[in-house]
Amino acid sequence: MAKDANPPAAAEGGGRGRGRRPADEVRADVLRTVGELLLSEGMGDLTFERVARAAGVSKTTLYKWWPSRGALALDGYFHAVEDTLAFPDTGDVRADLLAQLRAFAQVMTRTPGGRVLTELIGESQTDRDLATAYRKLYSAERRRLAGERLRRAQELGQIRADTDVQILVDQLWGAVYHRLLIPDEPVTDDFVAGLVGNVLDGVRPR
Repeated sequence: MAKDANPPAAAEGGGRGRGRRPADEVRADVLRTVGELLLSEGMGDLTFERVARAAGVSKTTLYKWWPSRGALALDGYFHAVEDTLAFPDTGDVRADLLAQLRAFAQVMTRTPGGRVLTELIGESQTDRDLATAYRKLYSAERRRLAGERLRRAQELGQIRADTDVQILVDQLWGAVYHRLLIPDEPVTDDFVAGLVGNVLDGVRPR
């Protein structure tokens, strides 16, 4: 999402005795606040009014950067989970896939983050701005990181050269998303390990 060169937020926070703050600092405070609220409570009570109070900014500032509650929530969610869902590259693609999928499953099943993401996906069906932001900020970025890691595995001969890595991304992460929709089929560590094993054992070089 584009940043305004001279947003009113740059002058926010004077009540904290900090004077004028850079826009990037104000934005970071807002995103940190939103992320903390989402991962501790979920989407239910997230409003522009509450975020403005908690972050020490005006609602006008929030609306200048984010056109809807969903867009604000998505940006805050992405920043909250970005480090946790970073894709490791140890040179061992099996270990790295297991580490990333386990971290993803942890966020999705043991924090409100899973519910938040499914709510955002639902809201994006009727919120065009949120749908665009979701594709650009979250889904496209997650697919890019996974695709890059799998292509490096191809270069090392750990995955067949003729494998479509984006289909592998769908097989691995798509399976986890599918399980999240089925209450009686939990996303367990055994499931994650079996998923990675089944996929990689089918794509190893012959």
